[in-house]
Order: sequence, then C-alpha cells, then structure tokens
Amino acid sequence: MFKNAFRAFSFAIILTMVVAALPSGMTFASSADVTLTTTLRQAEPITNYLTASSQISTLDPQRADDVVSINVIENLFLGLTNYDPMTPGAIVPELATSWDVSDDGLVWTFHLRDDVPWVRWNPDTDEAEMLRNVTAADVEYGIKRACDPRLAAYYSNMAKQVVEGCDVLFDMAAEDITPESYDVVNVKALDDTTLEIHLQFAAGYFFSQTPMWIYRPVPREVIEEYGDNWTDVGTIVTNGPFVIDELVRGVRRVYVRNPYYPEALAGPGNVERIIITVVEDAGTTFALYQDNQVDASGVPTAELQSVLEDPNYSDQLKQVADLAVFYFGFAANKAPTDNVNVRRAFSAAVDRQAFVQEVRQNRGVPMIHFTPPGMFGAPPINEVGVGYNPDYARAQMAEAGYENCAGFPNLEIVTYTGAGTWAEFLSASLERELGCDPNLFTIEQQEFSVLLETVDKNNPPEDRPNMWTLGWGPDYADANNWVNEVLYCEGQNDFMRPCSEVDDLIIEAAQESDPERRIELYSRIEDMLFGEEGVFPIIPLFMRIDYVLIKPWYDVPVETDGLFGGAHWDWRSIDQEMQLAARGG
Repeated sequence: MFKNAFRAFSFAIILTMVVAALPSGMTFASSADVTLTTTLRQAEPITNYLTASSQISTLDPQRADDVVSINVIENLFLGLTNYDPMTPGAIVPELATSWDVSDDGLVWTFHLRDDVPWVRWNPDTDEAEMLRNVTAADVEYGIKRACDPRLAAYYSNMAKQVVEGCDVLFDMAAEDITPESYDVVNVKALDDTTLEIHLQFAAGYFFSQTPMWIYRPVPREVIEEYGDNWTDVGTIVTNGPFVIDELVRGVRRVYVRNPYYPEALAGPGNVERIIITVVEDAGTTFALYQDNQVDASGVPTAELQSVLEDPNYSDQLKQVADLAVFYFGFAANKAPTDNVNVRRAFSAAVDRQAFVQEVRQNRGVPMIHFTPPGMFGAPPINEVGVGYNPDYARAQMAEAGYENCAGFPNLEIVTYTGAGTWAEFLSASLERELGCDPNLFTIEQQEFSVLLETVDKNNPPEDRPNMWTLGWGPDYADANNWVNEVLYCEGQNDFMRPCSEVDDLIIEAAQESDPERRIELYSRIEDMLFGEEGVFPIIPLFMRIDYVLIKPWYDVPVETDGLFGGAHWDWRSIDQEMQLAARGG
C-alpha cells in the first residue's frame, strides 16, 4: 500500500487519516478554525464523519498507487477476492465464489457471481442507475488494461512479473499498441461467470495478490466513451458497496451506500454516508475530535503524553500496527554510499530501540530486516540481520577507508516533512559510534511528492541525495511484496543497487511453489541483505505502531481492517442517537 501517500508504499493510513509528527502548540477545540457541517437532504443519513490530510490522486483501479486512492477504490470496486476485515491476511471470496488451480500451478480458473450490477450515481438527483451486471469479460479487460504501458501505472510492473503475456504488452511501444494488442495477455473470459488466468510460472504468491485493485473489473464501454474523464463524479460507473456523491479537491469528499449492492456481499455495518473533510493539520483534526465533529482522530505527537495520561480517553484510545516498515534508503550509485562497508557501518551504528523510544515515543517495533511479522515468509524479528552493533560498525567503517570517520566526505540526507528528527538521530549516532562530525551531514526536509521526484533513479547521481527516508506498507501478505517489489535489482530499485547473488534467490523464491522452501529462501535473502555480509540497500528502522482515537458511538474494526488494500466502510457502525446528541442534535 506505502501504496500511498508513501506510494505503495503502500503507506497504510488507518481511517483515511495521515498521522504525522507535528510541532508543539497544536490548537484544541476552543481554537479550532475548521467547522464540519452536515449536508441534509431529508432525514440525516447515518453518517461517518472523518478527515483526510491528502488528496485523492485517482479513482481508476489500474492507475492507483497511493493509499488514499486505494482506500476509496476498495469501496467503489469489487475484487476477485478480498481480505477479511476481521482476520489480517485471510483471503475470502468476493466477486469470485470459488477457484481452481491446475496441477502445474500455471492456470487459475475463477467462478464469478452473476448478481453484481454496474451502477452510475447521479449526485444531482440522488438516484442510482443500474446499467448491467459485471461479467468475467470486465475482469479480463481490467487485468489486461493493467498491463498497458500507456497508463504509466506504478503497479503495472507487478502484473507484468506474473501474468502470462502481460510483460509482452507492457514492453510494447505506446504507438504500436492497438485494441488487438491486448490479446497477447493470456487472460480469458470463458463465459460470463468463468475467468481463466495463465501465469508465467507457478507463483506461490499470486493468490495473495488477487484482492488487489489492479486486478479489479472496469467497464470497458464507459472508459472508451469518456477516456480519462470516465472517473468524474456523475460519470463514473462502479460496483462496490458505496458510490461517490461529491468530490471537491481540497475541501471534502462524500460517499453514499450503493442501493443496488447485493445484500449477500454487504458487511455488518450500518453507515449510510461517509463525509471526509480535507484537513491538512493533524492538530486541527484532533481539536475537531475533541469538539465531537469527527468520529476518529490520530494523536498529534505534541499531545500524545497528555492523551495517554487522561482517563477520559482510556476507552477511546486504540493502538494499531499497520505493518508499514520505515527505512533510510541508500543511493548505491553515488559516493560514499556506493561503498557497501559504509552502508553496513551506518546501519549497525543505529540503536533502533532507542530510536523508537526517543523519536517515535514508543510508537513502533524496531526492525533489523525488512519483511514485517504477519507476512508469509517473514523471519522472526531480531533473528536475521546485524542490527545495532557498534564494534561491527567501526570495523566496517575502517574497512571502507574511513577509520574514526577520518577523511569522510560530505553527505546529503533528505527526509519527508516531519521526519527531520530521524536524520538528526542518525547523525548523532554516527558521531557517537563512528566519530563523524555532524557538520558532514546536510539534512533537508521535503514534501513527500517532491521527495519521490528527488530520489527517482532516472535522475543523475549528482542530483540525488545519498540517503532518504521512506516506508513500505503491504499490498499483499507475502515476503515477495517486500524483497522483490522494493529491493530487487531489476525492479523499481531507486537505490540503483547492482544485481548480485541475492537477486537470483529473490526470483527463485518468487517462482518456488513449495511453501516450506519459500520460507527458507526468504530467510536466506534477508540475511544476504542485512546480515554481516549483507549488501544493505537500506537501513530498516521500525514497523509503525500508532494511536487512534475512536468515539464511543463509532464501531470500527480498526485493529484488523485496512492492513491490505483499504478499509471496508460497510463494516462500520454508528450509534446515531449518541452521535447526534454529542454534535448538538
């Protein structure tokens, strides 16, 4: 997901709110300068009031690559399968009711429902128009479209690696693509309710990808008629539990229940409408929460201790692990971080436990490898990787030719906004453990989208920083989503790490069908990345744990829902009488 305001990263943001580190002095309810109002039609629908700090990039399932967009798409479009909101990592039927796999693992056959309609919502009349039912041909078109290079979609690379023929289409020149070009992708609608997907190899992780947005059906005739405008409010055609009623960039977003959604698919929640107001400042959201104008809020860093100590919040405060792992990335094509001994030394100089305590206020779990617990193939925490080891760090620095940091050149570190303290902690660690003068390190904070442009691998080395902060949240529950999608040398690889033996193992693990063998391979891969002889493309730091506040009238499975792909709004319930009383009637 950090999928994502953090690109797939997937950065899994609970309850559509970005919880960020903020400066002190956040305003409380008495000084909040934002007021959320109710949009009444006749009677007040059961409404979930939330805020978001980020804009939606797209409502197109094949184009989405950020957590804000993916969270909405989860509720507008059905997948072949879905992740169970109550059981993290468990996959359940959705559009597909059952599936078969060939003996060689290369052909997957999905049997689909025949009662899910395509719906267009008219926000002017508050009416839904039912067009036709979703068929296997819609899923076939969606998957083939995900392979089209003209979309310039981040996640196309994921489909390219596993679906047969997807790589052929993806590698075509844009000017050479015709409607017939899609036929090279070996996905077939055998009839209206039967879909056949051929894989390039018996990918042990493919099934865990089937809930993903890139494999979701889209209405071909609507896309061909409206082009890039097919996702406009009032034009878009969807099939999920909610429809979009309003989208005013920088102001708010409104969603209402799809009246034609099959009852058999609906979750147990009673929410009829979601109103998400854009509020960029987490302190203001917290103030609105105190004023009962929103049903949930993050906890700004400046207010965390007082909230933890306040008995009034004891029943409202929940601690949530979202499986996002944050790290410092290295530019392996720029001195001095092109030196593997420097990378090893820097990583081993960081006391992650102290970082989590001092910088994150215990909102995290220290990580010395990349794949977090809960993912298939993840090694146990602290069993693979060097971690904090000052003696090893000093030995590696000396081997790099910089004993006691003598002669070490200047180095640039870029963080996203709010993470400057991370780089300051790193600088202090390098001074304490390696003897490096803090003045060697230039630290700059950048808005997230700017940071992504800055570290892009297509930039010349002199225009890229040596190090930067990023994070990665899960798209699907498999170690392949971590070591392959992020670190593989022939993948996105903004680190520009040269290929080595570990990359052969990454591909072997992806193509291995025996689960026990895959687990063994992923343990070896993490050791080759972060063990004593590791290549260290990144410094793993921590898996995020954060706090959220939930009003007493709001029932939401916040601890388990939304870890993969997006939260399920039809699993949320509101005690409307209690909510309206708190909001002043």
